[in-house]
Amino acid sequence: MDPSQRELPPIPECLQADAEEARRILDRSGLEQWLDRDDGVHRSLWERAALYSTFVRETVERYPEQLAQWLESQPLSAATTPETISACWQRYLQAVTDETGLHRELRLFRRECMFRIIFRDFTRLADLEETMRAASSMADVAIGGALNWLYADACEQWGTPYGEDPATGEQAPQRMIVLGMGKLGGLELNVSSDIDLIFAFPSNGETRDGKRTLDNQQFFTRLGQRLIQALDQLTADGFVFRVDMRLRPYGQSGALALSFAALESYYQDQGRDWERYAMVKARVVAGDVEAGQVLMESLRPFVYRKYIDFSAFESLRNMKAMISREVRRKGLENNIKLGSGGIREIEFVVQAFQLIRGGRDRELQQRELLKILPELVNLELLPEAVTQELAEAYVFLRNVEHALQGVADQQTQELPDTPHEQERLALIMGFTDWATCHEALKQHRERVAAHFADIIASDDDDAEEQEASERWQEIWLGELDLDDAAKRLANVGFEKPEESFELLQKLRQSRSAQVMQTEGRRRLNRFMPVLLEALSDVEAPSETLGRVLQLVEAVLRRTAYLLLLLENPEALKQLVRLCSESPWIARQLAETPLLLDELLNKESLYHPPTKGELEDDLRQQLLRIPLEDLEEQMEVLRHFKKAHILRVAASELRGTLPLMKVSDYLTWIAEVVLDHVVEVAFSNLVSRHGYPQQDDERACNNDFAIIGYGKFGGIELGYTSDLDLVFIHTADPQGATGGDKPIDNAVFFTRLGQRIVHILNAQTPSGQLYEVDMRLRPSGNSGLLVSNLPAFEKYQREDAWTWEHQALARARGVAGSKEALAAFETLRHDLLCQSRDRKKLRDDVVDMRERMRENLGTAIREGESTVFHIKHDQGGIVDIEFMVQYLMLAYSAEHPALTQWSDNIRQMEELGRAGVLPEEDTERLREAYITLRSTIHRRALQNLNSRVEGDAFESERAYIWSVWQRIMG
Repeated sequence: MDPSQRELPPIPECLQADAEEARRILDRSGLEQWLDRDDGVHRSLWERAALYSTFVRETVERYPEQLAQWLESQPLSAATTPETISACWQRYLQAVTDETGLHRELRLFRRECMFRIIFRDFTRLADLEETMRAASSMADVAIGGALNWLYADACEQWGTPYGEDPATGEQAPQRMIVLGMGKLGGLELNVSSDIDLIFAFPSNGETRDGKRTLDNQQFFTRLGQRLIQALDQLTADGFVFRVDMRLRPYGQSGALALSFAALESYYQDQGRDWERYAMVKARVVAGDVEAGQVLMESLRPFVYRKYIDFSAFESLRNMKAMISREVRRKGLENNIKLGSGGIREIEFVVQAFQLIRGGRDRELQQRELLKILPELVNLELLPEAVTQELAEAYVFLRNVEHALQGVADQQTQELPDTPHEQERLALIMGFTDWATCHEALKQHRERVAAHFADIIASDDDDAEEQEASERWQEIWLGELDLDDAAKRLANVGFEKPEESFELLQKLRQSRSAQVMQTEGRRRLNRFMPVLLEALSDVEAPSETLGRVLQLVEAVLRRTAYLLLLLENPEALKQLVRLCSESPWIARQLAETPLLLDELLNKESLYHPPTKGELEDDLRQQLLRIPLEDLEEQMEVLRHFKKAHILRVAASELRGTLPLMKVSDYLTWIAEVVLDHVVEVAFSNLVSRHGYPQQDDERACNNDFAIIGYGKFGGIELGYTSDLDLVFIHTADPQGATGGDKPIDNAVFFTRLGQRIVHILNAQTPSGQLYEVDMRLRPSGNSGLLVSNLPAFEKYQREDAWTWEHQALARARGVAGSKEALAAFETLRHDLLCQSRDRKKLRDDVVDMRERMRENLGTAIREGESTVFHIKHDQGGIVDIEFMVQYLMLAYSAEHPALTQWSDNIRQMEELGRAGVLPEEDTERLREAYITLRSTIHRRALQNLNSRVEGDAFESERAYIWSVWQRIMG
């Protein structure tokens, strides 16, 4: 049947007002001649389109004259094809005379195409295939059209880039290649979607015939920046596409455009599993298509292994687990893409077979999901009934996705939660009411979830749960009296059986437990006997019970966490063990139950990732979150930090990480977080004001650095350490940014520093990321938040106190550009190597130490025993630190190699090698320092402070003080 002739579902009462408003807007539009002129699109479809989509309605209301021109050029009854979209762009291109005009015409082109796509999709004049292909073609044409114009303009300004042709090996003009990733690459783009791109160029070289020579990477980076701005910048005419470049090598911190050789080297040496999945859909969407095919062929071995690669299943399970954590954390159960039985699970099923068998079965090396499903049947990898259900669900879910996004031309996959919007969605999908639509959606998602579990997920065994229930149910449900329950608890090792029984009854009778829904109460009743069984295997089960119950009480409204522990007995075992060993960990888990996900993999729990793996993990978690969504970026960063600190703490308790490595890992976590915070803050400011410019008009996006001081600079962070930071930049202080709203470079970097401090310091539902202390910057709290490097140097040479140079001994670059960090390191070396009056230096250091001891040390008597503060009292950690800093400042002029480290241990070792510190002192001070710091770490995990009994560490303290007297007088 002709879609325009089909019977439309009746409009429900709650949408009647909207329907009337849609009719009034059409009546006022002056488009009467067009509403019935097109035989394939009658007025009834216009009314429905205007009712269904506020975007359609607003376009009719605001741009009726443009709309009339669109209809004149092509009726809505005609399919929207790649050819018609390309012809449409040619009309707009004719009006482009400058870059501002290019931006305007691209946005007008997008408006026309999007109107056609949404109108035809919502009125079912187009099927899913046409809608996806049209949206993808619109992106291809917009990217290609913008790139072609900007490339020609760039060659006029900077010359034409030349390099080795990948096909012939001869020198030839170079053009950029744009790879479309994700749904764009697969020709499956949504009606309102961002686009994931990667920029490449064939080979290194430089420009010719320009005003001045640029190397190819500079040329294509600048061209890429202009292309992103042409598509992504929000103007009075809107935007074209939100552009996401984070799938490129090294993510947001990587070069914007890379040569073929650099790309191939990266994927061969460092490519991750998730990058293989991303590359499955990669497609050349604009630029030098012929050269792009050479690139794609060179990357094929990375994506498709020659052998059958069953590791893909495990990798996909891990990726799905990460997404499941995100769903739980953000409450995304109603998200049709990420939630259970959603679009992502269908994609994972298909991609698993592509990556497992694609190297041998070339027919799986396609990009479009609906074309691959039949191949899985042909290869006897899945039954036809399964692929049919997956295909039907995919079409249904993608149509729902377009129905959600096309209403207001906004990117969303969340089902509506108001009756008004639910009924609207049902109408768009062709249902008479929301209940019927929701039931159909539910059935599709249940089938997808079941197939995903069969193909990718793993099974769980509940035999142990049944045994635990039989042993412990009577105690939990209060079916025994106190004496009998206490005896049974005592028999299995509970050291305070009466207290434990009372805690259980208090929980069961609490208000929170009494008001639980039926399903939640059922889960709690299943979980508690299993918990008691696990507690009987640890030391001090009564004390551990009290700690674990903090977590149980915290999740009574979110019992999915109890289900997670029930389905993963090993995770419950680790929970009980860690809570038994550390009240600090127990509190962290109670405050952030999502951390329970970290207990699912025992291997990774007790073996924290390297810094490179940390960077990769954070990058994956943040890929799908727009950089401008600061609130969600902050939430992910907070969870990332907590999750990895939990791993470090667990590893320290298990003994798999020695003290030095614990501090390394805690420091790496902070560095990785800071790197991303700088990227987010910098990107946000650049989108508003453009890049800071140098005096030669060079865009200087690599001129900011963060310097870590104190424990951070010394690579000695603890579990609750704050961050002592100083911000510097090396940009031209007289320059300004190059955007539409330019500001002075100094203002730009000050705002950048303020934004970074805000992101780190802000309290959110997940707590604070890090507490930041900026008092070590020049002139302290009264000084500028961000200093340029010459001003920083002038202060350090002319105005800094001795204690500020002591602090500089523990300083190092921790985030920002390599160039700025290198410049700081050179300056630090020069400052530390200045000749100094050793007597005056010693007097200054001793005076500062005495003042610190008076203010922070202790001389408290408790009964007959004194209290020793491990850090601040005589013979403590700070005495060692001050001695080392004194020797560094006193002898670096003679021994410049002393400045290469910022941490106390290696500084001591270097002092020993230089002969400044006797070998015996070096070794004994090192051991004492590690002993004292280890104690502080262990006490932190027990929620204890740095004060111990007065007779603790007597030999270490006596030795430290004897060395102090010899060195410091």
